[in-house]
Amino acid sequence: MPDPRPAARVTAITHALTPLRSYLELWDGLRLQPEVCDFVFGNPQEMPLPGFVDAIRRHAEPKDKDWFAYKRSESEAREVVAKSLREWRGLPFDPEDVALTPGAFGALEVAFRTLLDAGDEVLFSLPPWFLYEPMLLSVDAVPVKVRVRADDNDLDLDAIGSAIGPRTRAVIVNTPNNPTGRIYPPATLRALAELLTDASDRWGRPIWLISDEPYARLVFSDAQFHSPSAYYPYTLISYSYGKVLLTPGERIGWLALSPSIPDRESLRGAIEVSQIAAGWLFPNAVLQYALGDLERLSIDLPGLQAKRDRLAGDLSAVGYDLRVPDGTFYLWVRSPDPDDVAFCRRLADRGVLVLPGSICEAPGFFRISLTGSNDMIDRALPTFRRAAPEH
Repeated sequence: MPDPRPAARVTAITHALTPLRSYLELWDGLRLQPEVCDFVFGNPQEMPLPGFVDAIRRHAEPKDKDWFAYKRSESEAREVVAKSLREWRGLPFDPEDVALTPGAFGALEVAFRTLLDAGDEVLFSLPPWFLYEPMLLSVDAVPVKVRVRADDNDLDLDAIGSAIGPRTRAVIVNTPNNPTGRIYPPATLRALAELLTDASDRWGRPIWLISDEPYARLVFSDAQFHSPSAYYPYTLISYSYGKVLLTPGERIGWLALSPSIPDRESLRGAIEVSQIAAGWLFPNAVLQYALGDLERLSIDLPGLQAKRDRLAGDLSAVGYDLRVPDGTFYLWVRSPDPDDVAFCRRLADRGVLVLPGSICEAPGFFRISLTGSNDMIDRALPTFRRAAPEH
């Protein structure tokens, strides 16, 4: 008889996704109710930026018969990104160093497929973005996890150094970090670069640094962003426009090779091969045409910071334990109940949806998305206060 079971790795992926999928059932059942305050994901809770809509409308008008034909990484879009990176990062990026992808999701998938063989180990810190593990399992890589420092959410370099071994092929660093909002400082990134250089020399091959930076432009005025690519040559950067534009359903981003990578020309071709073989992992044509316009747009950062300060201040005042984030659009808060899933379900019963920390492998915490509207914050704060530690 035919065996109807999926591939064995799908079982491991399913296990890794079980906490998220279980909570999605609750979220799907409640999020569209009119009085519910949805702070779970970085989804827009208000209408899109007018400039985004105008750009899409303008570039959707075809100029030739190939306007909607198959596209790879369009040269004009690559130049937009490379120019921005040269000005922003102070490194000599070429357009050929940039691969346009369907968001940071696509950029990470391309990086994994280009760099990793089955059985290679990839190290990342906890709490993580909750899809690193399933994505690594999907390419038969081995996730290796270490926790950040508990006192300040900075990278634990001793733990990273101890976890690196002969099978380590890459380290993922997410800064500004989702979910903690931490931006890793230059001292940490320099020490990490030294650690990776020493380990690469010890094991006889470079250990890649995958710098996941989809929130790199969402930095609050009391902080400063630093990219690991400024400190370590063997770095690939992933980025998504879905965060700064608050359009996560419009999938465009990029994977960029650091200009400091020796002999990176061979990697450029390998990345395009990986994009094609993985299911044509290029953004749609209209988004690429519009990229010059989109590059100049941003959601209201001062407004986002005002939400951060209001929520952080009000929650701290009634006893919640949290660290004010440097960037992203999240608050990472200790749950008054060690059973964070149960606590989040009680909030959901009162019409307030947040993400349990257990989904990010951090039991006892929860995450609030600052993309909720001010009206949602007004309605949610009394519920947070009633559930607060002081009560």
